[in-house]
Amino acid sequence: MITSSKQRIDKLTAAGHWGHDTMHGLLESHAANQPKKLALKDQPDRESLTGHPPLELSWGETNHMVRNLAISLRAAGIGEDDKVVVQLPNIAELALVYFALSKLGAIVSPVPVQYGSHELQKIAKVLDSKFLISIDHFKDLKLAETAKAALPDLTVISLNQDIKLDAKTPAEQDTQWPADDANRTITICWTSGTTGTPKGVPRSHNMWLATGRKSLAAGSYTKDEVLLNPFPLVNMAALGGFMFPTVILGCSLVLHHPINVPVFLDQLQKEKITYTLAPPALLNQLAKSEEMWNQYDFSALRAVGSGSAPLAPWMIDKFDNEYGKPVTNYYGSNEGIALYATPQSAPTPEMRASVFGLPQAGDSIFTKVINTETGEDIIGAGERGELLIAGATVFDGYLDHDNEGVFNKDGYFHTGDLVEITDSDGRNCKIVGRCKDIINRGGMKISPAELDVAIEQHASLEEAAVCSYPDERLGEKICACIVMKAGQEPLTLELVNAFLLEQGFAKFKLPERLEILDSLPRNALAKVQRFTLEDIVKEKIKQEG
Repeated sequence: MITSSKQRIDKLTAAGHWGHDTMHGLLESHAANQPKKLALKDQPDRESLTGHPPLELSWGETNHMVRNLAISLRAAGIGEDDKVVVQLPNIAELALVYFALSKLGAIVSPVPVQYGSHELQKIAKVLDSKFLISIDHFKDLKLAETAKAALPDLTVISLNQDIKLDAKTPAEQDTQWPADDANRTITICWTSGTTGTPKGVPRSHNMWLATGRKSLAAGSYTKDEVLLNPFPLVNMAALGGFMFPTVILGCSLVLHHPINVPVFLDQLQKEKITYTLAPPALLNQLAKSEEMWNQYDFSALRAVGSGSAPLAPWMIDKFDNEYGKPVTNYYGSNEGIALYATPQSAPTPEMRASVFGLPQAGDSIFTKVINTETGEDIIGAGERGELLIAGATVFDGYLDHDNEGVFNKDGYFHTGDLVEITDSDGRNCKIVGRCKDIINRGGMKISPAELDVAIEQHASLEEAAVCSYPDERLGEKICACIVMKAGQEPLTLELVNAFLLEQGFAKFKLPERLEILDSLPRNALAKVQRFTLEDIVKEKIKQEG
């Protein structure tokens, strides 16, 4: 499956922004050149999470296991261009699956372990997939069992149960593999749209490798890095910030998931981690806990990165000037946004918390800011508009979507983010809001429209809508605003959430607050004015003190 036009491929290849490397091809190169160097290592508490001992694999062992896994998956029926749903936690097997499906010319469609039957069914339908790869359990989640019940028509492969993996089994004889093509789609990650329908984001090897190169440049990665990844390997933060830089450089990747602060800090020390990206909430906690920080030896750690939610200037100041670990702010998306605020481009904590450098001449990506009303370019300092982006990192369009309005006439992607140009030469911008109607809860993007429709189905309700409200730790939380039918007993937050869980919604999408209103604010076209709901909720929170 190739989504890019020949014209785009030729243009970016001629400019040197795209090439011929593939994910599995780079693995094979590192396995040949540095077979004994550490490639992948599980978290030390892996056995308590999945029931299996942690793996520690060299590049040679990784390549060996990937060949065998690819042969086993092919025997299960997976072939070129098959779209495979993958629901695995951050364990070594997840990386092995990426490499193996890459070798088969198949497409990885990764989903969070928190996804339940509701999300799996929607994604499998849009994807038209025949296969799902999972694991027996992760903590108390019966992943394979849930998938089999939700998707009876799919072949569900449970690793370490249906397929036994180890690094010592003799490699089977390689047969004919699909021809390498760096423009072949390697992943279809998922993003929520304002319609509430999951949208697949196909991306090729070249798109991801371009993103990886942007990340390693922003973080000044080297081939000797030992990276610690606490983000689920299902979207931009982990794939662009960790997986593909590791594949490009042949450095070492240590895994962590879910966030367990003592384990995370112990890994930083014992594994001699040189660089990590961590959620803002975790860095805030560490910045506030100097006593905890000083209990460990972090001398190997040279710097840290963060993103997915707004950063606090005081946190950056603490890490920069007291801990001596400079912070880089990452702004990315599954569609291919790849901007950064580094200590060099944004030297003060205040700048680095919100101001991102825009690409200049010769970069692999291009941006423009447009007036949201007229669509005209904006270039003046202090002016606000929507950020548009194009170039080597950017996808070609959503899967099986009409893509109307997704790109402008010149091929720039509408990010939906409202930014303000901060200087007269247009070199920097800061994010000031969203054009798109999406709730960002701790980096997890949630479609309010999807929740509106689901909650409104409750027999006791006249109408319902959700909105966001500010939260210091997560950035935003969700409030359900409901209007009861006449004569019905008021619902509680617990009842609303139980109703959503019955429909198979993931727990991270559940509202944390409930407001019962007489009516929902609507405009002249009868559309709910979500910003008015936000104001109502903020005022109630203010009154509560």
